[in-house]
Amino acid sequence: MKNFILFLMLVPCFCLSQMKTGTFSDLETLMGKDPRPVIIHLYTDWCSVCKMEKKALNNDKEITDLINANFYLINFETEKTKENIKFQGREFEYLPNGNSGIHELALALSKNKDQLVYPLWIVLDKNQKLVYYHEGFWVPENMKQKLLEISVL
Repeated sequence: MKNFILFLMLVPCFCLSQMKTGTFSDLETLMGKDPRPVIIHLYTDWCSVCKMEKKALNNDKEITDLINANFYLINFETEKTKENIKFQGREFEYLPNGNSGIHELALALSKNKDQLVYPLWIVLDKNQKLVYYHEGFWVPENMKQKLLEISVL
């Protein structure tokens, strides 16, 4: 009986893929050791599309393996991240607005400065130049195809 319970507890660990994520502060060091394309995923905790997308992507082992092997992934919660972030030679800070706010880096990365669209995906090449920009839900099959193209650059 104990073995069966242990088996049931471990099954989720084997079935779920997990994308490795990093931070902006880790990025410079990582790029110095092993330059790779960078995926920056901007989201908020209230975004229902972001939640659906996260579930779909975490359940796709091919995408998870592709990202883990070929990219650095930074998940960036734009309204809760309050520390200053140094990125591409500039320092960005959180911009409070009453009870909420937004990080200045989110505005700098977005093409739509007036109204950010979530989720937002920014893909940079090894030299941190923009190679792909995607607003809204990124269908897993389309993501897989685009990331395969970028991974060979």
